[in-house]
Amino acid sequence: MRVVTFAKIPVSEAPEAIPNFLKLELIDRSAKIAKEDAFRLVPVAEGREDRFIQMGYELTEGPAYTLERRSPQERIMEEMSDLPEDIRSALPMKWEYVGSIVVLKMDPKCDPYKERIGRVYAKILEVDTVCVDSHGVSGEFRRPSMEVIYGTGTESVRLENGIRYFFDVSKVMFASGNTDERYRMREQDCTGEIVVDMFAGIGYFTLPLAKYSGARRIFACEKNPDSYCFLVKNIEINDVGDIVIPILADNRALLGAHFADRILMGYVQRTSEFLPKALKMIKKGGIIHYHDTFYVHEYKEKIEEIFTRACGREGFRVEMVREVKSFAPSVSHYVADVRIL
Repeated sequence: MRVVTFAKIPVSEAPEAIPNFLKLELIDRSAKIAKEDAFRLVPVAEGREDRFIQMGYELTEGPAYTLERRSPQERIMEEMSDLPEDIRSALPMKWEYVGSIVVLKMDPKCDPYKERIGRVYAKILEVDTVCVDSHGVSGEFRRPSMEVIYGTGTESVRLENGIRYFFDVSKVMFASGNTDERYRMREQDCTGEIVVDMFAGIGYFTLPLAKYSGARRIFACEKNPDSYCFLVKNIEINDVGDIVIPILADNRALLGAHFADRILMGYVQRTSEFLPKALKMIKKGGIIHYHDTFYVHEYKEKIEEIFTRACGREGFRVEMVREVKSFAPSVSHYVADVRIL
């Protein structure tokens, strides 16, 4: 039996961490991921041991067992082979991991079988709880509509780009489509800067900035009490309490003028309503990361129009615009990095 090196990954981190390791080609794909108490034993690709040590994971050695070659989708279909064909064809073939929780979007025709679906998905995907996102998000606080179809726990930790996001999937939306933008925030050079996150949520952008960018102080403002509680917890578990000051308030009530080097406006659809407040807080020469939704054929013109109306044609410079994700037919979520002159 071939012996390989394994990285010991806590079960709570495994659903998020393992796909990332695969993407980075850190896993030996010829060996099977094993279990040991509260850990997943991930076979390490040859020569990549140092990466796991740098991330703080313990290494061990053991026999390499043959990897199960069938995909989870194939195994789910096999378990459900006795269901009517129209139900089998409607079963979810994509899902989102949140630590030990899986979130599905499910066709209503599957409802009579949801308890069985929950059991099967929990078994094959090796999670404790299975939830169905039934109606998306609604209301000012964008509260999700979640139904638990297996298990009971709705709180978990999502590990992403070295950040731990603790939250309750039944109370707080987590936008998985914003992953690249959260990573981009991690890569910003904010050495010595004062930053304001006007829509902090549970710390989506605040946490990567605080942990990796070199920012001196981040004022993280959030008015949803549920999100604010998780923001405070996430500041603690990511050990950035010396940098981040959480504020439970409407950001338009924030005090101070022209003190911020950088402002995050991670909101969409009504973002322009809050731009006058951002302009009051930003220093001359500072950067605003402005998020909003636009029709794909007019986003550049709309961003120019919004900032021209707010601070005059010569008062700003758009340095970069990128698409974050598709939002609706012919509409996308964009972020613009705008320098205030």
